[in-house]
Formats: sequence, structure tokens, C-alpha cells
Amino acid sequence: MFGIRLKELRTKYGYTQETLGEKLGVSDKTIGAWERGTREPPMKSIKFLANLFDVSTDYLMGNADKPHYYSLTDKDQQDIDTELENMLNGVSENGGINYFQNGAKLSDQDRELLKASMRQTIALSKELAKKKFTPKKYRGSEQ
Repeated sequence: MFGIRLKELRTKYGYTQETLGEKLGVSDKTIGAWERGTREPPMKSIKFLANLFDVSTDYLMGNADKPHYYSLTDKDQQDIDTELENMLNGVSENGGINYFQNGAKLSDQDRELLKASMRQTIALSKELAKKKFTPKKYRGSEQ
């Protein structure tokens, strides 16, 4: 699993085996061997890669499905969608909150922009809450 995750993250971040090897002080052949699973990296390199790609070592090693212990689950995403719809229904209903001083209507395009902005804000606040309130013993290798 490590090799698969390493290759996915390396390509996602735009590194070649050579450029990643330079960062780690190893050859591109070593990176290739790690990706193929024919060699295992030392813990020092695993920690470096986890920090470089902003993931937990557990995720990198295949011991966790989420990049971070505080990453949002599918249920969290569904809760955000429900919360957003409830908020936006309040914006569009006649008796709802009016965000405009002159009583102007919210256009479909503005509604989508507002929805995207609110989604990002709610998701970030949920992640921060998980990060803050998850006991250390459940955080895996992230500290």
C-alpha cells in the first residue's frame, strides 16, 4: 500500500521520482523501488514524506483510509449538505434572512457562490473541531 500511496501523492504534487529523490537525498531508483514495493524506506524518510505531502504516516503506510484523523467522513459531508440546504432555504424564502439592505433577490449564480463559500467554511470548522476535540490517543501518528 505504501508504494501505491507514494506514487499517487508524488504525481499529485508534481514530483518526478528524480526530484523527490533529490529532496530525500536518495536516487530515483530508490524511489522507484519503494513505489514497486521491492524496498522499504527508513522511518526517517516516511516521516519526511508524510510532512511533505501533508498526510499522516498511518495514511502513507496504508493503515488509515483518511489522510488525517480529522478528515471529514462521508457522513460529515452529508451533514454539511443538509445544513447548507437549511441555511439557503432560509435565504431564499420570503420570511428568511435577508442579506441585502435593499431587499434585492439572490440570483442563481450568487446563490451558488454563497453555497460554495458556506460549504468551505462549514467543512473547515468541522475539521478544526475534530482536530481540537479528538483525544490524543485516537490521533494515530499525527501530533
